[in-house]
Parts: sequence; C-alpha cells; structure tokens
Amino acid sequence: MEQKKYFFAVDLGATSGRTIIGNITDGRFSLEEVTRFPNNLIEQGGHYYWDIYALYFEIIKGLKEVARRGLEITSIGIDTWGVDFVLIGDDGAILRNPRAYRDPITFDAMDDYLRHVVSRKEVYDITGIQFLNFNSIFQLYAMRREGNSALSCATKILFVPDALSWMLTGNEVCEYTIASTSQLLDPRTKQLDERLLASLGLTRSKFGRMVQPGTVIGVLTDEVQRLTGLGAVPVVAVAGHDTGAAVAAVPAKDEQFAYLSSGTWSLMGIETKDAIISDLSYERNFTNEGGIEGTTRFLKNICGMWLYERCRLEWQKAPLSSPEGDTNVQQGNEAPSGAVGGALSHAVLQSSAMTVEPFRSLINPDDQMFAAPTSMIQAIQQYCRQTGQPVPETPAEICRCIFDSLALRYRQVFTWLQEFAPFQLDVLHIIGGGSLNKYLNQFTANSTGATVLAGPQECTALGNIMLQAKAAGLVSDIWQMRQIIADTLDLVRYEPQEKEIWDKAYDKYISITSKQ
Repeated sequence: MEQKKYFFAVDLGATSGRTIIGNITDGRFSLEEVTRFPNNLIEQGGHYYWDIYALYFEIIKGLKEVARRGLEITSIGIDTWGVDFVLIGDDGAILRNPRAYRDPITFDAMDDYLRHVVSRKEVYDITGIQFLNFNSIFQLYAMRREGNSALSCATKILFVPDALSWMLTGNEVCEYTIASTSQLLDPRTKQLDERLLASLGLTRSKFGRMVQPGTVIGVLTDEVQRLTGLGAVPVVAVAGHDTGAAVAAVPAKDEQFAYLSSGTWSLMGIETKDAIISDLSYERNFTNEGGIEGTTRFLKNICGMWLYERCRLEWQKAPLSSPEGDTNVQQGNEAPSGAVGGALSHAVLQSSAMTVEPFRSLINPDDQMFAAPTSMIQAIQQYCRQTGQPVPETPAEICRCIFDSLALRYRQVFTWLQEFAPFQLDVLHIIGGGSLNKYLNQFTANSTGATVLAGPQECTALGNIMLQAKAAGLVSDIWQMRQIIADTLDLVRYEPQEKEIWDKAYDKYISITSKQ
C-alpha cells in the first residue's frame, strides 16, 4: 500500500502556536495536531517583542516529530497574525527580535503620520485598508522617528511568516495576503506603493519578491534537513495572513456569500474580484485585504468574543455568582455545577444567558471603551449606565447583553455589506472557534435574516493545508478546495426566526448606540 503523504501546517497566533499535519484522500481531508506551544510577548526596555528564534525552534521541533514518526511530508506552509515584520542585515542575520504590534511606540504614530506626512484620505485611496495604529506603515514610521538602529541597518524587511520561511529555506519573498495587512500595498496593482514607501524613507528593494498564495518558496536548507532528519521538503507560501487562510477554507458553494470569522475578533466580509474603495467604504472604515487567486477580502473588524472572554477571566479571578445568583464562589473553593477552575464553563454561562430577559441592555461592541479596559465587566456596566439602560449585574445578564449586542452589530455590518456587494447576500458562513456558540449563531441568523452555516472550527489550518495541496497539484482551485471541505464536514444550519422581535431590537440598538 502506498504511504500517505501529509502537508505540514504551522499556524501561529498572537498568544499560541501549533503545528498540524493534514492529509487528503478520496476527496476528503483529515487533520492532526502535532505540537502546541505558547507565543510569549517579551517586555523589555519599555518595548514589546516577539521571540522569533523561539518560534523557529518550535517549527523545527514539530518537523523533528514528524520525521521521528516516519511520516512523508509533501510540503510545509506557515500562517501568522498580520502587520509585524523582521529586519535582516546585509550579513544575512536577524538584527533583533521583531517589535510586536502592541508596542506603545505606535500609540501616537498614526495620527502624527496622517497629520504631517500623507493624509488619511490619500492613504485610504491608495490602500483601501482600515486605520489601525499598529499597521506596518505606522510601526515603520514610529521606528524611523525614534532613530531605530535596526531599521537603519536593515537591507531586508520580511513579514513574520515570510521571515520564518526564509529561516527554513534561505529565500526572501513578500507573500501577497500578509503584505496587504501593512497598509503599504495597492490592491489594484497588487504591489507595494512606491510613494508610501518613500514617505518612510524606504525603497521596494527592501522587501522580497511579491508572490501569490500557492507559490513554492524553496526547499529546506541543508542545515534544516540535518536538524530535522527530513529531506529537501518544499516550503509553500500559503495565505501567510491567518485570516486569509481561514477565508480560503469557507465551504461556500458559489461566490454569493458573506463570512464571519468568529474568535477574539469577529471579521465579517465578502470575497470580491476587485477592491472596493469609495467615500462610503472610507467613512465606514472597511478594509480590502489580499485573498487567494487574486481575490480581495472586503471586510470589517468587529470586537468579537474578546468581550465575553475578558468577563469570563474576571469571574475566574474574583468572587462569582452562579447562574441562579445565590452562590458566591472564590477561586479554589467549591464551584457551582458546570464551573471549571473557579469559572463558569462555556456551556453553563451560555445556557444561563438564555434564561434572562433579552435586549434588556445593549452595547456597541466596537466602542473604544471596550478596547482594553481594566475591567470589562465594569466597562459594560458603565456603558449601560451612561446610555440610561438597566445595568446588568449577574454573569447571565452580562453574557446576554454581549450576545444580543454582537448579533445586532453583525446585522448592522451585514446590512452595509449588502449595499457594497455586487451580488445578492443571503448566506452567512461562520467559521473559527466562535462557530461552536450555537446560541450566538441562531441570534445572528435571526438578526441578519440570513441563513447561517456554522463550521469549520479549524479553518485557518485547513486553508493553509488546502493551499499546499493546490501547490502540489492535488486540487485545481479554490472551489475544489471548498468542495472537499464541504464534503468532509457536517455544517450546522441556522434559519432566521422571530423577525419582528429582532427588527424591534435592532431599532433599539441603533437608538442606543447613536447616543455614544
């Protein structure tokens, strides 16, 4: 019997990473996690850094494990979070660990750059990218402004997935989807914009050659082959941006769909052939990020399960009320039924939220006060107090407030997408970890009036592996990739219900959020 061939995916997030192997046989896929590890943010000298060598070590460790198990690896692909980059010197060495997007140096850099260098409207007209203070353009501006010695000496600037691929192969590339997060790329030309680069004192030669997802970068260096026990395995430039990889795995049957990548952040958007850059998209702060096969991911960031997870963390650390409101629990003491480590489990929290009055209190999830509050619970309560609403007190009330508000915010953004989309929208695919929240999924269907299809949860790793399969010639295009995913998974379907109730709730939401 012929030995199975596997694809090796490296999926790195801002808090943790993992290596995964995937296989495609008879039109169906399988996934298996090989290793999981933390991605530690390093604080030193008033700055935040990523440990690029630790990430490289973990990739080598995962490759060693598959070699030890005697698995045949067809190729390797790496996806990561966006915007951050590594600086390389003319001697081929990393000049220092890369700055992390949470570094405080960028806090005022965006406003300073847009006020004194290139105007906000001009930057958006070139890039179509939403304004976030940590975008690469503003990181580079802040580093230049501070006289950063590593930037001054750098001969190459490689985005994080490209830097890790370079460490494995020795070849420098600039993968399209990750480059699009920088706010330096023109989606019309699909190249880095010379004027914006010049505004930072940079030239195009500082970056690797632009490649599209599915391009083979090179093979493992002799050194990496020796370290891992593997041969000359190809490394593929997959969709280096993790959201790009996730959207590639949406199991849609045709182009007429919207997606909601649901996790700490919710990213709601559509896939289009061309960027949508207009006065209205600028006003509503939509973004145009690179997709696979020349597509654009036209989307908007929404503060997603961050609200819920931060509240849950607070309940874990502090006295906690049970869903019935009659039991105070200190961490380490006896917890109510369903509690995990002093915190209510997801199942208990979410089911208890269904027992309280709906739409009693509503918030705008994207209000600035929820970006990084000392206490998320208190921030939610303060918002409700300021808008003259009942203040949620119990975990059930707070969770219901979050879920109702997210679903109504989704409706607002979905309605905007319907205005922008060049096709009819009546299907919304929810992917990522949030696709497991059955209550929020149903609320989203009710609120938007769209059919919701939930799954897959492991969308980022799937997209990574499918793009490797495409590079290997096992699948022809994005639609065959999506068909394999749809044939393998059982998607959960949610149809809209209670239209009149949700229409009334949406009117209330608009009225309340317009007050802030």
